[in-house]
Amino acid sequence: MTSSADLPAWIGDELLGTVMAVQANYYWVELHPPVAKPGALSVPRLLCTRRARLKKVGQQVMVGDRVQIEEPDWAGHRGAIAAVLPRLTQLDRPPVANADHIMLVFAIAEPELDCHQLTRFLVKAELTGLAITLCLNKRDLVAVKTQTAWQQRLAQWGYQPQLISVREQLGLEPLRASLRDRVTVISGPSGVGKSSLINTLIPAAQLRVSAVSGKLGRGRHTTRHIELFALSQGGLLADTPGFNQPDIACSPHQLSTCFPEIRTQLSQQQCQFADCLHRGEPGCVVDQAWERYDHYRQLLAECETQAQAVHDSATPDEAFKLKIADAGQVQKEPRLQAKKYRRVSRRSRKQSLDDWRYDLDGSLDDLEALADIEAFTEFE
Repeated sequence: MTSSADLPAWIGDELLGTVMAVQANYYWVELHPPVAKPGALSVPRLLCTRRARLKKVGQQVMVGDRVQIEEPDWAGHRGAIAAVLPRLTQLDRPPVANADHIMLVFAIAEPELDCHQLTRFLVKAELTGLAITLCLNKRDLVAVKTQTAWQQRLAQWGYQPQLISVREQLGLEPLRASLRDRVTVISGPSGVGKSSLINTLIPAAQLRVSAVSGKLGRGRHTTRHIELFALSQGGLLADTPGFNQPDIACSPHQLSTCFPEIRTQLSQQQCQFADCLHRGEPGCVVDQAWERYDHYRQLLAECETQAQAVHDSATPDEAFKLKIADAGQVQKEPRLQAKKYRRVSRRSRKQSLDDWRYDLDGSLDDLEALADIEAFTEFE
């Protein structure tokens, strides 16, 4: 992937840059290299707004987007985003564009490493399809024997973690090498030292840090928005707010592809049935004797519940409907939404009036017959 540092500020008459941060309705766009104009100092960044036409067509501007800028005000360091270049990748949560690497940061102690929480983060990262680096911070708080045990344990999961200590400056050089010339999204639960790590890698960032809560045993949220920071060795690093329980939104069959233990077993032999969910079905070749199998079953039940809820909530008022094309492919097309208060047609109104008239005529006939009977009785 071409990093934003390789993107020229001018292509023809177009001024281009990378969105480094989004705050409210404003976007900090960094120009590469900074533009120097006559009578103005070198301009590294512009504070931009989004053109109204982008909002009308529903074009979202995300951190990491490469954008075209119009009408730059060099004196005021302002501009307007006129277009968004095609994205190579896109993450919805956190909303980051053009990332090619995810670094999950966890603490090996304070707070204690939770295997189920770690599994949720790993599955969420696997769903993106990006390269994953697992980083365990605060290694100075545990013995070497404990560090080795965690490395061997996570190797059975299919991951090779990098153990570091931000406070003691241990293991940071191999980590810097893994970030070089990449657009990396750093994620993980609160209180594991993500902001401290970024402050160490990028001293100019100066992010706010906070201690772990003594009562809850977990971190406090210190990052409030997403922002990209440039690394000195090349590449960009995106800090994201901490999530203690990321949501897992995938189909039950897709979940198995997010576990290296299942992928390894299926690479040697396939199950008898293609729709096998690997929970003891006939002909299943996946062994259940691995550590995270119970976590897999728990997440599988969660995905099945979500899928059933989506199926049960399907109504004719959905935004899209399925249509089979001429080539036999299933396509989605927008469904025309009916008005909530539709005007009654003239034919329906006429039919209703006719029904009322017939009912009224019958009632009058009954009243006339009853009056005749009463008059004859009185005469008698």
